[in-house]
Formats: sequence, C-alpha cells, structure tokens
Amino acid sequence: MTQSGHSSLYIGRFAPSPSGDLHFGSLVTALGSYLQARACHGKWLMRIDDIDPPREVPGADKRILQALEHYGLYWDGEVLYQSQRHDAYRAILDQLKQQGGSYYCTCTRQRIQQLGGFYDGHCRHLPLPAHNAAIRLKQHHPIYGFYDKLQGHITVPTKMAEEDFIIYRKDSLFAYNLVVVIDDNYQGVTEIVRGADLIEPTVRQLSLYQHLNFATPDYVHLPLVLNKEGNKLSKQNHAQPIPLGDPRPLLIDALSFLNQPTIAGWQDLTTDQLLQQAIVGWNINAVPPKKSS
Repeated sequence: MTQSGHSSLYIGRFAPSPSGDLHFGSLVTALGSYLQARACHGKWLMRIDDIDPPREVPGADKRILQALEHYGLYWDGEVLYQSQRHDAYRAILDQLKQQGGSYYCTCTRQRIQQLGGFYDGHCRHLPLPAHNAAIRLKQHHPIYGFYDKLQGHITVPTKMAEEDFIIYRKDSLFAYNLVVVIDDNYQGVTEIVRGADLIEPTVRQLSLYQHLNFATPDYVHLPLVLNKEGNKLSKQNHAQPIPLGDPRPLLIDALSFLNQPTIAGWQDLTTDQLLQQAIVGWNINAVPPKKSS
C-alpha cells in the first residue's frame, strides 16, 4: 500500500533486513525516518535489504510490511528488493575492476584479527584468481569523519578510514556497504535516517560515494533502544515482534522515546490523526543523541 507524498526534493527511506519481524527498536527507526520525511514534505521510500539469505527468516519481509501498514506508516512507490538488483551490483563491481579500483583478497578473518582488526592491504598487488576470494575496494578516497545532524561530528580511526574494505564477500554475497550505496543513489535518497548502530560503516559508504562519483546524502543516526541488559534491542537478541493490536499506545511510546511533544487526547484520535499531529510537532533537534535505557 502506498500513500502519495508532497512533491519535494527530499527523499528518505526505511530499509529493514528480513532477518526477523519488526520490533520496537525498528519501529522507532521507521517512525523517525517517516516523520522526518513527511515533516520535510518529502517522499518516504521502502526497501527490503535481502542480500544475506543465510540470515533471512522466511516470510519476515511480508510481516514487516504488514506491521508498518498496521501502524499507519505508508510508503511512497513500489517496495525495492535488493535480491532483484544483482545485475546493478555486478555492473558496479565490473566498473571498479575495469578502472583498477578493486582487487581479489584471500585473507582470513583470523589473520585480520591478529593485525588488530584492520586489513593491511596484503593482497593489493598479488595476482590472485577470483576463485574463493573476496573483492576489496582499492581505497583512494578515505573519509576520516562526517557530520551527523543529530550526533554532531563523527571521527573514526585512521586505519579504518584508509582500509581497503570488502565490497564482495568470499561466500559470493554482495557486501552491505556496496549495495546500500548503489541503492540509495538509485532511489535518489537525500537523507538517511537510521539507527546509531550503523554510524561506523558510514565513512566506508561515503568513501564509495566518492569512488563512484555519486552525490552524497545527509545522515541522521537515531538513538538505539536498549534492553534491560543494556544491549541493542534486536532480532539477534530475540526482541519481541510488535503487536498487531491497537497501534496507538506503541506509537506514543515511540514518540516519547524520541522525545517528541506529548499528543494530548491521543486516545480519541485515529492512528492517522495521531501521526498527522506527530508530523506537525516533529522536531529532529529534540531527539536525544543517545539513550541510557
């Protein structure tokens, strides 16, 4: 189901992976990105990041979309599935190879851990065959930091910024950093609103934007919802799926988590009316960069 947005240059998106059902933490992220897009009179696009079949749960993509609709979060246009975009990814890999911008690597994860966690360019000048090898980007545009609209200026270790990182995995799967850049550019995304657990890879993605001569989006990394143990609420931590009963109380909880204005008399509003008031009252600057609980 789609809902027409206002004509605007602003394009946001929500891109869940179908590794489990939507939980409260992902609802918070979805709501934050939705409200930012609607408050900017822009489009809110939907993408299913299904590039890692071993981690995917059958039917999770459909349940995620059903849950979003149940909570009144309607997107613009068709849902884009990364599993249907392999030709586009291969074309970019071929382009980088032809330009001398990538190379094959057979280094093990254990070797890199022994180096301290960052790859040292060991295979950069070795004539390795494609068989049983990953593909790494030959780093020519290191990004040492970036500005996040919520978190402020983010800097990363020099070794991370300068690392030749993997863009195609040894197990014949496309790397997340590659496909997210290709698809965000393809969809014309102007601002990415997502969870703070994805701050670190941002410099790699910005580096790829430079290598591919793509226009770079703005970034907003929302605070993570933590469980009682202080860990990120996630599918891996068996977070409970959001219920498909009355969506309004959980939407109010999500707005409260994002430190948005209290909507008086929300019990008397429809879900759509509640969300319309949330859009009018949305203030990205009120969102706390981090949550302690």
